[in-house]
Amino acid sequence: MTSQSTALHTDRYELTMLDAALKDHTAEHRAIFEVFTRHLPAGANYGVFCGLGRLLDDLERFRFGPDELDWLDRAGVVSSAALHWLADYRFSGDIDAYREGELYGAGSPVLTVDGTFGEAVLLETLILSTFNHDSAVAAEGSRIVAAAHGRPLIEMGSRRTDPEAAVAAARAAYIAGFASTSNLEAGRRYRVPTAGTAAHAFTLAYPTERDAFAAQVAALGAGTTLLVDTYDTNEGIRNAVAVAGPALGAIRIDSGDLAGEARRARAQLDALGATNTRVIVTGDLDEPALVALADAPVDGYGVGTAVVMGGERPTAGFVYKLVAAGDAGADLRPVAKRSPGKEGVAGRKWSWRLLDGTADAGEEISLDPKPPDRLSRPLQVSVVRAGAIVHRPTIEEIRAHHAAARAEWPADRPLRITQRNLPNN
Repeated sequence: MTSQSTALHTDRYELTMLDAALKDHTAEHRAIFEVFTRHLPAGANYGVFCGLGRLLDDLERFRFGPDELDWLDRAGVVSSAALHWLADYRFSGDIDAYREGELYGAGSPVLTVDGTFGEAVLLETLILSTFNHDSAVAAEGSRIVAAAHGRPLIEMGSRRTDPEAAVAAARAAYIAGFASTSNLEAGRRYRVPTAGTAAHAFTLAYPTERDAFAAQVAALGAGTTLLVDTYDTNEGIRNAVAVAGPALGAIRIDSGDLAGEARRARAQLDALGATNTRVIVTGDLDEPALVALADAPVDGYGVGTAVVMGGERPTAGFVYKLVAAGDAGADLRPVAKRSPGKEGVAGRKWSWRLLDGTADAGEEISLDPKPPDRLSRPLQVSVVRAGAIVHRPTIEEIRAHHAAARAEWPADRPLRITQRNLPNN
């Protein structure tokens, strides 16, 4: 992973606020920010919190080095006093968050930043750009995994988005339950299992389809996956089995009526003795398409655009809001904006997953850190303490937590949010 600074992955107004706050020492006052979404996307029963591991990597690289400071100076973004302050910037506060892979609802305090105003305000854009992207991908990926009903999924959307977004999307999809990715950088950086076969161009590069299949089998063995629909799918299956034999690992179908093609392919493979050869389908698949393929004899799917773009819900809608502020020599005071349609709830929140199976089970949010008097588990964990990262699970642990969280809550049931000691707005 690159060691390039992430300090300028931010909006100018963060530095404008810092510059002004430094002049009257407000930057030194304690502040608490929370990340939450006001509304889930239409039709979503819950969100999937994702991107925490990436944020922690970026937080370690959130440093204003000579190059960043020189550019800010030449561009006239901030004063010389602010440049001097930024040269020594290190976040020294605390961060609490939902475990990555956790389910959340509207209003869930998925991340809490507690530090000085100056240190904390600079993190807004970095935090929101990470979580809004990764959580949208993870939520869509989780729905697609549910629609696949246990059939393995390959994430293969790298060519449909920005190169770095593709790496992040592959990570998020794996956390959501995808089995592998086509993206090699995600394999290298995050140890996501990788998979891939060949495109139609490979078949077209050879004089005949059989020549192409023979070259692939010679290189990768009979267990490879052969793309059989470049010309005629029925003939492609015959050629594939003729070249690889009945031990052929899989065929891939990328076009046509996929349900009908899969049924015909399964029957043809069985008649040719390739009873263990798997049928993989690809081709602009999304959640509704997988639902329609539920009864087809398909052994796995490749999904691209629908997952890396977050489906019809391309952002999680997270915001980063100040909920408590400290004045010089005074205790923290709860704060919240009152703009119509964007009203906030003042004060730092705590939350729990309610596990007693009652009608109002789901999630409880409270201004009181005391847990509810019912079976529950806390949703926030300590992530950063005094600037040091104290929570860094492996991607396999994150993936397992998402699977456990999904097992607690039915995919077709909206996540109910209840409030305790929260004021009415």
